[in-house]
Amino acid sequence: MRTLKGNQIGAGYDLAAIPFTKVLFDTIKIGIIKSNLIAMFAGLSMALLVLDITFFDKIIEIMLAFVGSTLVIGSAGAFNNLYDRDIDIIMERTKQRPTVTGRIGTGTGLAIGIGMAAAGMVILYLATPLAALFGFLGLFLYVVPYTMWTKRRTIYNTEVGSLSGAMPPLIGWAAITPDMMHWGIAALFVLMLVWQMPHFYAIAIRRTEEYRAANIPMLPVVKGLRRTYLQTNVYLAALLVSSFLFWPFSPFIAVTAAVLSLSWFLLSIIGYRRMQPGGWAKAMFIFSLNHITILLSIIIGYSLIKPLF
Repeated sequence: MRTLKGNQIGAGYDLAAIPFTKVLFDTIKIGIIKSNLIAMFAGLSMALLVLDITFFDKIIEIMLAFVGSTLVIGSAGAFNNLYDRDIDIIMERTKQRPTVTGRIGTGTGLAIGIGMAAAGMVILYLATPLAALFGFLGLFLYVVPYTMWTKRRTIYNTEVGSLSGAMPPLIGWAAITPDMMHWGIAALFVLMLVWQMPHFYAIAIRRTEEYRAANIPMLPVVKGLRRTYLQTNVYLAALLVSSFLFWPFSPFIAVTAAVLSLSWFLLSIIGYRRMQPGGWAKAMFIFSLNHITILLSIIIGYSLIKPLF
């Protein structure tokens, strides 16, 4: 693939002036790493509470889970950026990624991806073998079934990708205990699985023309806005109902999740009628970020603070 020089990306855009740390962070998608680490820590914190284990009793496993998860998630981002160079160059939000501009070549990108994946898997294994298994599943699902098989072929690519996005809380829980038969972790897994759908539909609506130009069959590109709106509401209803899976873990968390999900559902219905499509999609996207950040933060705070009282 032809790489671009700085003056081809935009006037005054100096590739050489960009610090290598930023180049690396953009390659491994540092923002996605941070958001997934919050989900991982939510699963980890819940396990500590359920098993009545203090934070410092498992400090080694916690540190291993953080470092290992960071490396594995970062490797998935690197592989995804390498594979998608030909479409990233078309889309406004991705055309300045280091793998597109040439700051990160194929060999370097592969070295980063493979090195981080190998190191991350070893470190997660040192936490627990089960944590390493979920780490591997998250990496594999994101790179192969999502990036390589479905992203460019079917409107159901988002559903496939959501499976990978639901792995971080399982990694965190498994770093503390191999017992996965608890309502708490089941609820958190379903939350992450379902939440991603309306979140990414909002992104797809905002970037419909970019996805169309790149020939990516996102739902609004293929089926239109109305179908995407209806399908968004189906998932928001499912998210609302699934909130009560948290009840055996904590009625407080269950009610909080239900209130946040109901608010998002109402925003979708009312906003769709009163806003232009772009404004509605932007509002939905912003609310999705607030929804998951608030809920995961409350889960973490509740799990760590409750044993103190």
